[in-house]
Amino acid sequence: MRLLVVEDEPDLARALARSLAEAGFAVDVSADGEDALFRIREIEYDAVVLDIMLPRLDGWAVLDAARSAHIRTPILLLTARDQVTDRVRGLNLGADDYLVKPFAVAELIARLHAIIRRSYGGAAQQLTIGDLVIDVAARAVRRGGAAVDLTAREFAILELLTRSRGAVVGRATIYGHIYDDGTDVMSNAIDVHIAALRRKLGADLIRTRRGEGYVIDA
Repeated sequence: MRLLVVEDEPDLARALARSLAEAGFAVDVSADGEDALFRIREIEYDAVVLDIMLPRLDGWAVLDAARSAHIRTPILLLTARDQVTDRVRGLNLGADDYLVKPFAVAELIARLHAIIRRSYGGAAQQLTIGDLVIDVAARAVRRGGAAVDLTAREFAILELLTRSRGAVVGRATIYGHIYDDGTDVMSNAIDVHIAALRRKLGADLIRTRRGEGYVIDA
């Protein structure tokens, strides 16, 4: 899953990006509101972590502009502003959640998973396809009761295809879902990940639609 972290304090931005990457997210970082709004308009993120006090354009304006443009990307406000009036304002402008600094990274990650699940149309923490069970919260996969070891990117692709079950997901969508701006990868990287998933989970799980992408329709 790909996130945008909007935070103008460099040390906090780096720490957040590192912690979220360790949790399996692909993370882009923006340090001002104008750049953040441009990215939100141009890139299909799974969620945005948005500070309020930002240069050039504050978080309120970014949130309002995104929702006014009918962009439904989940947005979590992360800020030191802890007044009830601030929380109400954020939620009324269309924020999906609000977390006050200082915070526990584990809570931030849990809240991000929750708002992303809701954006896919449900709050289920487990996805099931036959004897395949995907535990989204624990980032774990079992098939026939046996644990299957997946890399973070393999898990991200599997989760994306499973949540989009029945719909073809294009290669560009998968690429944008699992890689951030700073990642330089080989042109066949998606093929390599799909091949690994088929090897670990069975060749019949993920189908290729030539010229279109991949689909799980089990």
